[in-house]
Amino acid sequence: MKPKKLWIVAIIMGVIAVPAGVFGKGSRSAPLPAVEHSTAWLNSEPLTAADLRGKVVLVDFWTYTCINWRRTLPWLRAWDERYRKAGLVVLGVHTPEFTFEKDVDNVRMVSREQHVDYPIAIDSDHAIWDAFRNQYWPALYVVDAQDRIRHEQFGEGDYDSLEALLQQLLAEAGQSIEPTDGKRIRGTDAEAPADWKSLRSPETYIGYGRGESFASPGGALRDRPRFYVSPPSLRLNTWALTGYWTVKDELAVSHKANGRVAFRFHARDVHVVMGPGGRGTPIRFRVTIDGKPPGSSHGVDADADGAGTITAPRMYQLIRQPQPIADRVIEIEFLDPGAQVYDFTFG
Repeated sequence: MKPKKLWIVAIIMGVIAVPAGVFGKGSRSAPLPAVEHSTAWLNSEPLTAADLRGKVVLVDFWTYTCINWRRTLPWLRAWDERYRKAGLVVLGVHTPEFTFEKDVDNVRMVSREQHVDYPIAIDSDHAIWDAFRNQYWPALYVVDAQDRIRHEQFGEGDYDSLEALLQQLLAEAGQSIEPTDGKRIRGTDAEAPADWKSLRSPETYIGYGRGESFASPGGALRDRPRFYVSPPSLRLNTWALTGYWTVKDELAVSHKANGRVAFRFHARDVHVVMGPGGRGTPIRFRVTIDGKPPGSSHGVDADADGAGTITAPRMYQLIRQPQPIADRVIEIEFLDPGAQVYDFTFG
């Protein structure tokens, strides 16, 4: 279990794992007054504890670059749509991981793109996070109409049990539940469930603050530009830079065209958190897998030739490959200077 981001993967090939849907039940008093410490609100006027009193509230801690949260989003959307009229409040608490996620305009942009339509409390100071004593993304807290936390769940999964609990608590609150249409909730594209059986690569940060497994000879020179080269080969779950880069606390930035980053991985999906050097400055990139264009293995943010563009700081899905899954090397070449690379995640 990593501090702040919960890894829900199978125990395969030595990867540290936590079972999906870790949860607990309790009746401790809900710290809903903490929502009044929000620094801003999206999709709603500011909500107070008084506004939420007597309602069933599903508090969702998220940060928009987190793939684990992204894969829970289809269920959050569906529950908001199904039960809002019955009195359920799905309340997203956006607590940022990276500095750029503190920018409300970035959160607003992504929430629109991903159709996050329920109320969002902006928690850039981590005040609500601290009040809940939360440690993970994603984290769900179910609060009943008597202001008691009845369920805590950290990570992905157990969706049927959680929906049944929401129905139960709404019934306890005297709300009538209309039958659902029976349509099963499914995630697609970047929101599809991970291929847990094939996943053998952990989240890997690029900045020196939490970075590890860096394989370029000589290691990282902190906060100063340097020319990097990639070793002749990479071991599984190691990565390297090629070209003129500066490695900073949260990220690495490429200063010249044709800078590259390579990672040897074992997973169906590859996601990379990346951003441009400034607003309105798109950066073109090209992805290869084992030295070739990805073809049918491309993700939603690259085409079959591996071409894509960084337009904003966010998570980009670059690879979704078919079976069989094997150790492979993804390399991203940035055709323009200024690319910022933060994080690799897999699925």
